[in-house]
Amino acid sequence: MKSKFDSFQINDLPSANETRTTPGIAVQDPEGRAPDASALPEGPAPAVDFAGDEAVPGEIRRGLPSPLLAAESRVPVHLEQLANRARGYVDAASSANTRRAYASDWRHFAGWCRRQGIEVLPPSPQTVGLYITACASGAATADRKANSVATIERRLSALTWTYAQRGTPLDRADRHIATVLAGIRNTHAAPPRQKEAVLPEDVIAMLETLDRGTLRGLRDRAMLLLGFAGGLRRSEIVGLDLHRDDTEDGRGWVEILDKGMIVTLRGKTGWREVEIGRGSSDATCPIVALQIWLKLARIGHGPLFRRVRGEGKDVGPDRLTDQQVARLVKRAALAAGVRGDLPEGEREEKFAGHSLRAGLASSAEVDERYVQKQLGHASAEMTRRYQRRRDRFRVNLTKAAGL
Repeated sequence: MKSKFDSFQINDLPSANETRTTPGIAVQDPEGRAPDASALPEGPAPAVDFAGDEAVPGEIRRGLPSPLLAAESRVPVHLEQLANRARGYVDAASSANTRRAYASDWRHFAGWCRRQGIEVLPPSPQTVGLYITACASGAATADRKANSVATIERRLSALTWTYAQRGTPLDRADRHIATVLAGIRNTHAAPPRQKEAVLPEDVIAMLETLDRGTLRGLRDRAMLLLGFAGGLRRSEIVGLDLHRDDTEDGRGWVEILDKGMIVTLRGKTGWREVEIGRGSSDATCPIVALQIWLKLARIGHGPLFRRVRGEGKDVGPDRLTDQQVARLVKRAALAAGVRGDLPEGEREEKFAGHSLRAGLASSAEVDERYVQKQLGHASAEMTRRYQRRRDRFRVNLTKAAGL
């Protein structure tokens, strides 16, 4: 059977010194110059509201086509409230982190198109094929640093999503994209670099690096223990409220019972409950640690984990960010000497918020279905990835074969 890629020729892509006439695409490089790799705008991606033109970033207004939906036609006055509610639901369809990442990726693509003299609208598979080639080869940025396959696939997802929001879909299955992406995968794909799992003895050592006499230390102890025992993502840790419906931006809440705690979480696939039992001693019990923090921080409503202000004696109302969980895990792991056999620079790259989640899955000596339920994995295969690391060399086939 003939594949849809069989007729693909690299000559189908515009060359560096060729102007290819494609609807909406004007490649302006008559002198055959190498792609301009001038620096991209620095700093965090702007907040982009895909529901209207009011929030178009200044840089896009000054020349780049907007990634936002075209201005909506006027709706009757009596439907304006419904239109505003619909915009809110559009925002709720994806997380704030996803929207920020997609906005950043769109800026990256739009900036590359601008430097090549290419229009971003309407979507062109040929242009996107050239763009992901530039990303893979390091020609998309001034530092000539090539993007990983995972980053390129995320950028492609961002473009597909953004074009769809504009009502101008991009066909990812087009041969100009699919064939180039397949070649990038075959050439540059590498095994995933997983964060180091912190095991129970590591967590205990990390707790000893925190000051129990300060509010900040008590808060950090509760976050480490809750994150590890619950197998929670860093966004889930900081998204917790004390009660249901305490805040609009809350992603879940806790219920403390005699035998443990129920954590109710909102995820991509809906709501799920996580059971966290009490520890074997108060010093390592996540429920005890959380109760001490809540009592001394005087938190009776709203976010569980908040900023400690001033000289560490005042707890503010603001929720912590997920990046602060990652920094906490990294800082505590380094201070505790976890993986002290590695060079300092390599150790810093080993630990992040995911180390807590991976640690529970790697160390819990229970049937995989219980771990899968706790971590909210959609498939058992994802859970087995962690347990394979735990079970390495338990069965020695070399010796079993008689060698």
